[in-house]
Amino acid sequence: MPNSIIVNKKIKAFNKEITVSGDKSISIRWVLFSSLANGISKAQNLLMSEDVLAAIKAIKKLGIKVKFNKNECKVYGGGINGYQFKKNLTLNAENSGTLGRLILGLLINTKYPIKLIGDKSLSKRDFKRITDPLSNFGATFNLKDKKNLPLIINGSSNLKSFKYLEKRGSAQCKSAVILGGMKSDGTTFIKAKKSRNHTELLCKYLNLPISVKSKKNYDLIKVNKVKKIKAFNYKIPSDISSSAFFIVLATLSKNSKIVIKNVNINPSRIGIITILKKMGVKIIFKNKKIYKGEQNADIEVTSPRTLKSINCPTRLNSGAIDEFLVIFLIAAKAKGVSYFKDLAELDQKESPRLQWGAKILSKMGIKVIVTKSSIKIFGNPNLNINKKIIIKDYLKDHRVFMTSIIAGLTFGGTWKIHDKDSIRTSFPNFLNIVNDLKR
Repeated sequence: MPNSIIVNKKIKAFNKEITVSGDKSISIRWVLFSSLANGISKAQNLLMSEDVLAAIKAIKKLGIKVKFNKNECKVYGGGINGYQFKKNLTLNAENSGTLGRLILGLLINTKYPIKLIGDKSLSKRDFKRITDPLSNFGATFNLKDKKNLPLIINGSSNLKSFKYLEKRGSAQCKSAVILGGMKSDGTTFIKAKKSRNHTELLCKYLNLPISVKSKKNYDLIKVNKVKKIKAFNYKIPSDISSSAFFIVLATLSKNSKIVIKNVNINPSRIGIITILKKMGVKIIFKNKKIYKGEQNADIEVTSPRTLKSINCPTRLNSGAIDEFLVIFLIAAKAKGVSYFKDLAELDQKESPRLQWGAKILSKMGIKVIVTKSSIKIFGNPNLNINKKIIIKDYLKDHRVFMTSIIAGLTFGGTWKIHDKDSIRTSFPNFLNIVNDLKR
């Protein structure tokens, strides 16, 4: 089977209702928290992607029993200190930055050194940003080139709390410190730049001794030692980041409309909705409800006649950090020049995404001016591609692959996109939904 795909025909107008896969961030957090719980926790609609499966493999290596039954996953939690730390243990986070960083917070009391490895892409990403704060608890780390995987963590039996300033807007770093604080004596204080807050909401739902005070630009979080977590069940909502590709597909497809069912619309995750509305896209939330502290809704998107450019407010960056590649496609179709800045964090993802966004747009014939942290996109509402475009060597970044598919379906041209198996990390049935919309 070839590991590439050809897109050579624009998608026709459509009016459909779809359901996308379970939320990746919530799925991984459910796996980790249920492993710490006392008793059996169950999840439905758990995302069965490589990232989530890597989390399951990791907790199994730590002595946690996991069973699958039809559409349900059961985790037999071992308690807050129930991990079985063995000698010569290696955990593989594969492509998952969320798993790789969060699990370090749960390993800080390991009795024996544990080696953490990842795939080629994850091994290029900065882990010093999380090992530096975690070392304040008392654990020590040995990293390749002082910042990358593989790393070795040596835990401590005498974990001390500390004060942590998180100024990047990294939910992964913040969450890892929260998890470490749950195992440490005293009170851990975190002042964190606004970022996605799934960890905090889950802690609140589980009645853990963790408090959050929300300020305008940051959150103040207090974490006390956790003695016990009750087993809990979770029906995972659909993923806004996966939904984003179909929100953009409907936006860029003339006379089209889509409804995406039961999507997580956590306010810290819907920057793309705010940005696209400012650019003239009609988006409506329907059937809104609160589930275990998380906001979920059906998302209805109707393609607009025209799109406006945007000078994107930086306050929206953290809430749209995983969606900027497809947001750039909207800017390519908009009238005028769009400007996105303070996006250095994009290059801390699976690939240097800011640079890849510029590269894709340039291949399409869109003028861009890109720096290390910003991009200007000179939109062309009449763009119609009539050439061959090849996308490869992008470190198998799933979002580069899916963005390229959406671009080919809406702007035309003949696209050959390599490494289609990259979608297994986050959205294995992406192409199945695309094919259903093309019928």
